[in-house]
Amino acid sequence: MDQRHRHKQLLRLLAEHGAAPIPRLAAWLGVSAATVRRDIRLLDTADQLHRTHGGARRIEPAIARPWQGATFEEAARVHVERKRAIARRAAALCADGDTLLIGSGTTTFHMAGFLAGRRMRVVTNSFAIARALLASGDSDVILSGGKVYPAQGVILSPFDTEAVQYCHADRLFMGAHCLAALGVMEADALLIGAGRRLVHQAREVVVLADSSKFGKRGGMFLCALDRIARVVTDTGAPDAGVQMLERAGIEVDVVPPDAPAPAACMLPRAGPH
Repeated sequence: MDQRHRHKQLLRLLAEHGAAPIPRLAAWLGVSAATVRRDIRLLDTADQLHRTHGGARRIEPAIARPWQGATFEEAARVHVERKRAIARRAAALCADGDTLLIGSGTTTFHMAGFLAGRRMRVVTNSFAIARALLASGDSDVILSGGKVYPAQGVILSPFDTEAVQYCHADRLFMGAHCLAALGVMEADALLIGAGRRLVHQAREVVVLADSSKFGKRGGMFLCALDRIARVVTDTGAPDAGVQMLERAGIEVDVVPPDAPAPAACMLPRAGPH
């Protein structure tokens, strides 16, 4: 096992287990304790993990409880032109009759406008997406159950109802806190729980990530890159980030941002009001 692959496996193990001593990591990886010790030292220097006495632990983001992520309206005003272009390309991947899982987020929200008039089944945990689809098209819309976070316009922990558990979708569209060599990262443990369930319920997983999502540090592991079929991003994405995804066998669609629109155009509301 070469060093690059070993580092990726080590980070994945810590993402799954939280922390582990050197002997256990060495056994899992099938290498010597001295090799793991060197790897931990290098990855700690690169801020990819925390070195502990006799082992290592994953980097955890600072998470407040209850969940206090940016409000939907705040996030909707950031990188709007990138998000609309990405959402347009994502919607073009869909066909009438498809079953879609669409995660919450302001990039995935913009898909609703481009799916207007289509006939498909859509399962989502976003008030804004459900409202927009019901108002503009003929799709069947299933809104998941769970705890409501009105400011963020999301329901968590979702996707536990029977209607969703037994759903196998053609595609899952989801956002991300960041994309890294380890995989798709999210900023909050509540989002992780929902996302991990969903990635196994779709034939194809598509990540919508504007160029600001490359190069971020921190976050919590959601899934490995080998679970992702396609990433849609914008022309601002760094070449190194795109090449990283392509080396992992991911198809990458790069689209130019839309022209700036009037400030009031397509600003969504978060809650069911």
